[in-house]
Amino acid sequence: MQTEFDFIVVGGGSAGSVIASRLSEVADVSVLLLEAGGSDRHPFFHLPAGFAKMTKGIGSWGWTTVPQKHMQNKVFPYTQAKVIGGGSAINAQIYTRGAAQDYDDWRQMGCEGWSYEDVLPYFRKSEDNDTYEGRYHGKGGPLGVSQPSAPLPICDAFIAAGGQLGIPATKDVNGEKQDGVGYYQLTQRNARRSSAAMAFLAPNRDRKNLTVRMGAQVRRLALENGRVIGVDLMDGTELRAAREVVLSSGAIGSPRLLQLSGIGPADQLAALGIDVQLDQPNVGANLQDHLDLYAICEVSGPHTYDRFAKLHMSALAGLQYLLARKGPVASSLFETGGFWYADETARSPDIQMHLGLGTGIEAGVAAMPNGGVTLNACFLRPRSRGTVRLQSADPKKAPLIDPNYLADPYDREMSLRGLQLVRDILAQDALKPYILAERLPGPTVQTEQEAFAFICQHSKTSHHCAGTCRMGVDAGAVVDIRLRFNGLEGLRIADASIMPTVNSSNTNAPSIMIGEKAADMIKEDQGLTA
Repeated sequence: MQTEFDFIVVGGGSAGSVIASRLSEVADVSVLLLEAGGSDRHPFFHLPAGFAKMTKGIGSWGWTTVPQKHMQNKVFPYTQAKVIGGGSAINAQIYTRGAAQDYDDWRQMGCEGWSYEDVLPYFRKSEDNDTYEGRYHGKGGPLGVSQPSAPLPICDAFIAAGGQLGIPATKDVNGEKQDGVGYYQLTQRNARRSSAAMAFLAPNRDRKNLTVRMGAQVRRLALENGRVIGVDLMDGTELRAAREVVLSSGAIGSPRLLQLSGIGPADQLAALGIDVQLDQPNVGANLQDHLDLYAICEVSGPHTYDRFAKLHMSALAGLQYLLARKGPVASSLFETGGFWYADETARSPDIQMHLGLGTGIEAGVAAMPNGGVTLNACFLRPRSRGTVRLQSADPKKAPLIDPNYLADPYDREMSLRGLQLVRDILAQDALKPYILAERLPGPTVQTEQEAFAFICQHSKTSHHCAGTCRMGVDAGAVVDIRLRFNGLEGLRIADASIMPTVNSSNTNAPSIMIGEKAADMIKEDQGLTA
């Protein structure tokens, strides 16, 4: 078995799959991609509606948060992917990038080369968009980006209801303006999921210089004289990188592995009996995530996909998909939504909505026995900051994940405004033919205190964690603006953990962009040409 490669990429998720694929375009370098999880052969990873199974354990580490002290000690299920393709293999396939100002803010923090105009070409580079091209979109890239193939009439009614509250309809939330409600584009091709692994790795698995190993969990990074020289696996295998190790294990996995390797806050590592290799207090700090709140209404008829939960209807849905690529199996179940304001003075929308075409779709979310519709709202620019720390030196133990939700009073106020916004939308005349009554929060929840008590029971993560190995030009930054680890040679980090601030939307597309940009920077720094 080969044990030395030019590049070792740790983590086969949204960014790691891109980086391994792009580096292996250079024929005379060898690339090893290590993924702790397994393959994506199971049909649920390919069928759009398989998302409904994903947050309930399939392809996940099964982690939870620590009790959230600002939310009555609520413990959240915290789905983190454990499968090739990472989050892109188990998410709802919503293709959003955030606001242009998100990236311009990074530049204003000193991250030259990361403004919106700098990163836009990398978004376009990945795309094979079935509808748009031009300034904001691309065609011919590896990643399928498509219009929804299975919308329902209640989706159009939702868009009309937004209009009744003064929220404009939009065709493209990734275009000139993010504002408005409409249909999301999805990371799909021909009504099948287009994960990063399916898009970037699967077509290139025959490259002789690309090795992909699944079920390969890294125990620690191997260091020698201030340089990361490779990795050691849980089974004792030692693998070495002649050029660089690229850590792409996500906003939870990357700081976790660094700390297991003795790289992080020295006092905490020493207290766990871990030999400190480098004291870097900000490894695992700056955790940001979008807290997702939701309202659920019972529907007045078979207006959502809940009716297909019964066995005979599930069989019908499967047949409909096989014959026409339509129906509930072809749906991501969250393909309509949009962006609007909780704070009217915000520089861009600060609330994102997702219309769920059913109930009980995600782990911890209530189901309506007679069928219903769910409308989520998350506040997009939280001021609260959390941490990822180790509870033990044992790599088999789950990390201590603390998003620190609603620690900042502004986050609480804006989140509750977002909840009220979705309740108001669901109450509009345009949706009255479809909705029987609001069941959650329900008519007994009227005051702010009642709403807060409700969300301490009924809320979830949006799966948008970021920031735990932040990029910057200050002395405390974990990586520099070319994603090189500050204080160690031979190591880069490239995933959502490098974001100084989380983008104002879902994080999958930005993670793929980070992978594209990282690959180009590595090639340039290493003097490589395809």
